Amino acid sequence: MMFKLLEMADKGMSALNKCLVLLGSIALMAAALILTYSVVSRGLFHLANDWQDEAALFCLVGVTFMCSSYVQEKRGHIGISAIEGLLPHKVNRIRATVIDIISCLFFAFFSVKTWDLLAEAWVDGQVTNSTWAPSLWIPYSMMFAGMVLLSFQLFLQIFVRKHVATDVLSRGH
Repeated sequence: MMFKLLEMADKGMSALNKCLVLLGSIALMAAALILTYSVVSRGLFHLANDWQDEAALFCLVGVTFMCSSYVQEKRGHIGISAIEGLLPHKVNRIRATVIDIISCLFFAFFSVKTWDLLAEAWVDGQVTNSTWAPSLWIPYSMMFAGMVLLSFQLFLQIFVRKHVATDVLSRGH
């Protein structure tokens, strides 16, 4: 029963990850267009670029954090596999599981810390130091949501997606 529930959560998480990557792609294009506009408008027309850098940065923060669970789901992160070929397959599987557990705990802790940043920014009404002065709860909320999703992805990976780790280990990224 519990494993079935975890499998359903894993399928839901996979669908959510795909949606977030699509939105992340749009945000990445938006950041590129904003920065291009900033350079052209500043260079050709000597216009002020008060908002462009921060808008692009907020887009990039969102992409980085909100798409991290997708990258983890696909095991697309950069891994150092120097000892992978030296260890027996069973030991590699144990090593991958232990790393997933430690990573899950770390990102769960990081989620709590980003929640603290978000709550503080929200309660204190913190804004950036620019003249545009957007609220800091915007990037902090994306950091928090991204870290929660990454922690949950790692949790699911420990219990449901062991076959992904096995496949990666047997092929050696």
